[in-house]
Amino acid sequence: MTDMFATLGTWNWLIFGFVLMGLELLAPGIFLFWLGLAALLVGLVSFAFQPSWQAQLLMFAIFAVAAVPAWRRLARAQPAADDSPFLNKRAEALVGRVFTLEKPIVDGTGTVRIDDTIWRVAGPDTPAGTKVKVVHVDGANLTVAAA
Repeated sequence: MTDMFATLGTWNWLIFGFVLMGLELLAPGIFLFWLGLAALLVGLVSFAFQPSWQAQLLMFAIFAVAAVPAWRRLARAQPAADDSPFLNKRAEALVGRVFTLEKPIVDGTGTVRIDDTIWRVAGPDTPAGTKVKVVHVDGANLTVAAA
């Protein structure tokens, strides 16, 4: 076993780093990436210096442990960009939009067709064909007002 560690060299660390990063592509979780980066750093340091195998293993351990707080700081500094703020909140995306009543609002309830879906609406009594604006959403019920 000692012989195996004694033969650790620059290329072994670089290959190990790329293998770990390749495994990250197969099983994403951002864990193997940082271990692969630590191995690549040890390989690059080994190019400049010729450390002993003990020093190489120590550098790998230090780089791998240092990667965790570095990743946390990096992830916290960049808020997640939400390019779909209404994903899984389809009804909230309707607030402020204007639609035509399909069925009149009688006794406070009626319907409106939005794309291929019929939504229940609540609001003041209004005849069919009137333009209404969505002002509030409660689950699958839309509250409307005259547009």
